Amino acid sequence: MQAKQRVLTGITTTGTPHLGNYLGALKPAVNSSQQSDVDSFYFLADYHALIKCQDPQTVHRSGREIAAIWLALGLDTNNATFYRQSDIPEIPQLAWFLTCMTAKGMMNRAHAYKGSVDENQRQGHTDLDQGISMGLYSYPILMAADILMFNAHQIPVGKDQIQHIEMCRDIAMRFNHTYGEHFVLPEAMVDEGDAKVLSGLDGRKMSKSYGNIIPLFAPTDELRKLIMQITTNSLQPGEAKDPATCTLFEIYSAFASAEETQAVRMEYANGIGWGEMKNKLFDYLDAYLSPARGRYNQIIADPGYVEAELQKGALKARAQSEPFMHKLRSAVGIMSLASDIDIKANTGKAKKELSTEAQAKADAGKAKALAIAKQRADQEAQQLAQYVDQLMVQITASEDAQVAGEEAVEGLQLQIQNATKKTRKGLQKTLQLLQQRLSLS
Repeated sequence: MQAKQRVLTGITTTGTPHLGNYLGALKPAVNSSQQSDVDSFYFLADYHALIKCQDPQTVHRSGREIAAIWLALGLDTNNATFYRQSDIPEIPQLAWFLTCMTAKGMMNRAHAYKGSVDENQRQGHTDLDQGISMGLYSYPILMAADILMFNAHQIPVGKDQIQHIEMCRDIAMRFNHTYGEHFVLPEAMVDEGDAKVLSGLDGRKMSKSYGNIIPLFAPTDELRKLIMQITTNSLQPGEAKDPATCTLFEIYSAFASAEETQAVRMEYANGIGWGEMKNKLFDYLDAYLSPARGRYNQIIADPGYVEAELQKGALKARAQSEPFMHKLRSAVGIMSLASDIDIKANTGKAKKELSTEAQAKADAGKAKALAIAKQRADQEAQQLAQYVDQLMVQITASEDAQVAGEEAVEGLQLQIQNATKKTRKGLQKTLQLLQQRLSLS
């Protein structure tokens, strides 16, 4: 039986998703999450957000909005793994490992960096690196860590992102050559169909940086107001119009069926007025988005539910990232010193006798290590209790708490079956505590 193909994608938490984001990323991601033959990973790229946005409120609000939008659109979090990048501490650790394997010359050729350098040159700045942070410069390495942490096979990207996947492959090959085969070489998953970038209010590419977006779940009044602002030409009602050059038609056809699109195309040939076409677009979009917008308004008002879904995904993700990082740390030589002694002992070298003073230091070090281990165990127990508390909130808030509880137990049992030996114990403790709570409720 062929293993599932793992697909991974993320959205940077720097603003409110718009209609273009929905068509290009959100809608395909939701559809993929509902396919049983695909192992889907979706994440909020909040570390990436810090490259361009230093406003804490924006980063935090955007993360909640994007998570709520994904959930409102029907992302299947039981089938897919849905998590926040910053909840996976192994990702920045891996990013450093990869940074140490990455050639500076390759980073110099990254499109984002070169584009910023070219802009500084165009403006006549003597310092061509003016305004360029190391976050922007090394962004492709963090992206590689996102991908390689879970050994994703396919990465849905636009054509402007293909270079980053090629860089990821290059970094992975360097690491594999140095430390052994650890990483899958990912492939860029590019839509070669006739899909195109959606235009915004002013006819340019819909982009937050241009200030011309239509937010995906804008309230009805705001949606109408924005559609009425879409730029058109001066042709009068009754005059034939070219739909190929019209933003109104472009947006309408991106959401409508082929038959509906053809009908409106005929109306353009018959000279539909711009006011009538704007009303037609508003009515169609408002009806299309209304059900999901209603779910979004309910979800965004319940941040506890959103957080619980993200923590559920983080638990699933870390069941893979934690043991994999342990393996990678060992591969590069970062491991317990006791392990290093064992390795040397196995080579046949004599074990050196310690002086009384050295033995006392060793014993003190061992005691300190045990104290740290106990502290970590207490922290893990506290985190486990908090996670089970979140699960219980979801279960008790559901329409049928008994069924929800049974589904939660079955989900954990399935994770235990598929978990590694190291993570299985933690999952078993979670299951045991959840069952105890359910029996008392």
